[in-house]
Amino acid sequence: MQTDSALAILAALAHPTRLDAFRLLVKHEPEGLSTGQLVEASELTQSTFSTHLAVLARAGLVTSEKRGRQIIQRADIDALRGLMLFLAKDCCQGRAELCEPLLAELACC
Repeated sequence: MQTDSALAILAALAHPTRLDAFRLLVKHEPEGLSTGQLVEASELTQSTFSTHLAVLARAGLVTSEKRGRQIIQRADIDALRGLMLFLAKDCCQGRAELCEPLLAELACC
């Protein structure tokens, strides 16, 4: 992942509504949620939430697919994985023992 992509993803997640929506979508992988379900969970109007959803989509965090009359939103787990690897790769500065607690906590989930 390039720095620009990481910054776009971090900026997209740097809002409570977008972070909550993305976390909710991650919990509902792989089936996803309809846009209506996301709007309902956010307690925002459709138009306000659509703006937030567009930011997540532009950052590559959310994909949509049409199923019948519904639009299903899904979290892009590969984008999340890429961001996590981008952030963690250099954190240990070649010293794996510094990242062991993080990896252990992630493995338990």
